[in-house]
Amino acid sequence: MTSISDGTPASASDRQIPRLPHSLVAHPRYGPLPGLLLVLTVVTGVVDSISILSLGRVFVANMTGNVVFAGFAIVGAPGFSLSASLFALAGFLIGATAGGAAITRVGSDRAALLRAGTAAEVTLAAVALVLAALSGDPGVTHGTMHIATGAFGPAMTDALAAVLAIAMGIQNAVARRLAVPDLTTTVLTLTLTGIGADLRAVLRAGQNHAAATSDLIRRLLAIGTMLAGALAGASLTLYVSPLSALALAVSLLAVTAAAATAAAMRPAAWRTPPPA
Repeated sequence: MTSISDGTPASASDRQIPRLPHSLVAHPRYGPLPGLLLVLTVVTGVVDSISILSLGRVFVANMTGNVVFAGFAIVGAPGFSLSASLFALAGFLIGATAGGAAITRVGSDRAALLRAGTAAEVTLAAVALVLAALSGDPGVTHGTMHIATGAFGPAMTDALAAVLAIAMGIQNAVARRLAVPDLTTTVLTLTLTGIGADLRAVLRAGQNHAAATSDLIRRLLAIGTMLAGALAGASLTLYVSPLSALALAVSLLAVTAAAATAAAMRPAAWRTPPPA
């Protein structure tokens, strides 16, 4: 038996995943959640590209890396912003708390939870976009590859780190509650561990070979979408402007929120998870 990304054992029904790409939009157990969570994984890649390349080397989605970066900043390593790291950590905690409140409010309805979470995310990302656009800083019109100093001033850097981290905290809390195997949307460490640990099962014939292959494909998709988001976000941030990368993140979140809203309007069995 394999485990989902939060350590919970996956049941046999979790592993009965139909062929792609149909399973990304109409999974019998999770409905459209796998596909929508992959879009949010792309958003993570985009947003962390923006933060790393224009906000003083700070993560807004990956708090493990952010704690490490804060340690670098404390000892005086050049290029790291302690204040941005601390604002991001505080924002992420606020977002995760807000996500927990949303979980309590909507109950067990997965579609309603994703709708609430993505609506909050797109609002926060839009706020970050407006703040950045109104700042008049170099990051509004220039890629960071061509900026000698910071893309944004210290106060705007801290504000953007906090707002984006709040959005990512909400996303993490919602994805954790939805509990689609291997699709946490932000953390790939356990996904990579699963690939390495279960690779032998994929290569061996028999012993639930089809299920093991489905697990591998799902994990590779999670990695690939994160990479795609990082490539897109970094390209825009470096060569166009951080503002354009933020606009991409807002667009992806708006599409996800619209799809979640549409899903919440249709009764379906996948919306209510089975008893643990």
